[in-house]
Amino acid sequence: MHKVSLGKSGPLISALGLGCMGMSGMYGPSDRRESIATIHAALDAGITLLDTGDFYGMGHNEMLIGEALKGRDRDQIQLSVKFGALRDPAGGWSGYDARPKVVRNFLACTLQRLGVDYIDIYRPSRLDPDVPIEETVGAIADMVKAGYVRHIGLSEVGPETIRRAAAVHPICDLQIEYSLVSRGIEDEILPTCRDLGIGITAYGVLSRGLISGHWRKDAVGAGDFRALSPRFQEGNVDRNLALVEALGRVAAAKGVSVAQIAIAWVAAQGADIVPLVGARRRGRLSEALGSQAVHLDADDLAAIEHAVPKGAAAGARYPEAQLVHMDSERHG
Repeated sequence: MHKVSLGKSGPLISALGLGCMGMSGMYGPSDRRESIATIHAALDAGITLLDTGDFYGMGHNEMLIGEALKGRDRDQIQLSVKFGALRDPAGGWSGYDARPKVVRNFLACTLQRLGVDYIDIYRPSRLDPDVPIEETVGAIADMVKAGYVRHIGLSEVGPETIRRAAAVHPICDLQIEYSLVSRGIEDEILPTCRDLGIGITAYGVLSRGLISGHWRKDAVGAGDFRALSPRFQEGNVDRNLALVEALGRVAAAKGVSVAQIAIAWVAAQGADIVPLVGARRRGRLSEALGSQAVHLDADDLAAIEHAVPKGAAAGARYPEAQLVHMDSERHG
């Protein structure tokens, strides 16, 4: 597995990361044993970056990863953790909090659940509209000084917030959705990060399975948040699957899968971009790992662009009620 530096101030990580959210119920039921086996397979294949959030399964995801990491060399693994989203006992969402005093509380619980002494990259999952980003980053910086955090990251914020945060403490990366069908960061956010030497960890590279080549219209079950996603709704999903069909023809001509060419496209957009793959099973992980061997030349990139033009996806990436609260949506 090729390794890259995550921004100019971040750690050396694998060129592909494993996003673990789907292992804790966000896409419906998951198999604990298979999830742990998938994490082990990822580590054995050379993936060193594991991404989670303390609110994934209300702590379930962190405990799962903690169990999977037992007996592994901690210094060879980078843990990226998001915090700030609040949950209720029924599993619902009840707001967001990134005040300095809760940063310390969230971090203490995260360290306990993961069973580790430090977090490699700690980041607020969204901008708290009631708390200046300088205060949140300053609180994490105190934890860096104390040795509990190694690097500070951001997630789903726009150019102004990125610059304000970077003025307080070096930011190693911005975690944000980026894929063939979610290219909003190209206008302002990506240039801002590159100007400041901040890397990108790209989630949603397969648009939550939509452009994986495996999606079926009847695949959304109970507990799957895609049931509310605009791109999976009637009137949108058929148009989006037509894009996937066109991409499939390009992939077939290249002798690779749709998922592999979609992941490879993200990686081809720059050495400073690290795709996060959300594989929940070893078979899907193996397919994603195959993207590392896919080289896209200028003709390939042109064919992909023709198949899935920028802005061609039908429906927003999140429901409107969530988009209005996302700082990253205020600027592309």
